[in-house]
Amino acid sequence: MSIPKVSIRQIKAARALLGWSQEDLAEAAEVSIPTIKRLEASDGPLGGRAETTTKIVSAVSSAGIQFIEENGGGVGVRLRKSSR
Repeated sequence: MSIPKVSIRQIKAARALLGWSQEDLAEAAEVSIPTIKRLEASDGPLGGRAETTTKIVSAVSSAGIQFIEENGGGVGVRLRKSSR
């Protein structure tokens, strides 16, 4: 599976859609809270180690987030439709 390039703003928006705190994301991604705080303190592309990026993107994706790539309307995130 290819991990999409995402921005810090997309991660923050994903947390907001999920109703997750930084602590919730850290727990779901199995990374430290200071790591999430440090990454979210900057702007631009999600940085850090490749393994950390993969864990964060995978955690929010598993929770139902889809990342929207640049398509003329800008990048973004959305919640997948429930299968119900």
